[in-house]
Amino acid sequence: IFPANSGNKEITWMMLEAGAETDVVNSVGRTAAQMAAFVGQHDCVTVINNFFPRERLDYYTKPQGLDKEPKLPVKLAGPLHKIITTSNMHPVKIVLLVKENPLLAEVEALQKCYRVLDLICEKCMKQKDMNEVLAMKMHYISCIFQKCITFLKEREDKLDGFIKSLLKGRDKDGFPVYQEKLIRESIRKFPYCEATLLQQLVRSIAPVEI
Repeated sequence: IFPANSGNKEITWMMLEAGAETDVVNSVGRTAAQMAAFVGQHDCVTVINNFFPRERLDYYTKPQGLDKEPKLPVKLAGPLHKIITTSNMHPVKIVLLVKENPLLAEVEALQKCYRVLDLICEKCMKQKDMNEVLAMKMHYISCIFQKCITFLKEREDKLDGFIKSLLKGRDKDGFPVYQEKLIRESIRKFPYCEATLLQQLVRSIAPVEI
């Protein structure tokens, strides 16, 4: 908790990588993220909330049960982990991270990645200490990957076309309609209707007309 309260992002990250658990509470029942938020260290809160141990992803690079092949090729684990742990969730940023890595920017690779993300999302919702924020993040990235696949298959300009669609503003006021619809679609497709976070998101966007 102390590194998070001090505002030192680097030490907070190092402790997380060394195995510090994010859900442990102190004597007043608060986690490190909650205490950091209380004292205004929001950068550290962001680091904690976006942390995802590489070992949890590496699990999918090994065959499990009756599987003969791993669900995620080892070569994709690094690029995928980089996207999972990014704190910038703007869809253009995510597509650019895909585009900059040739291993990732292929239909088959993205298919494997989004299926793994869906499995992680499911695990986050069904584990004892449910993590709705991480589940929603995995689902959101999965939706963007699936849309990347559509552009790679159907458009000559491929991911550049996707980025242009996301950035294009409406003629009368510059409002990015395509981007807004993509985000709303990802929220609508979140498979766990009982999630508190989902209900909060729906309530916040419902009154806003495109």
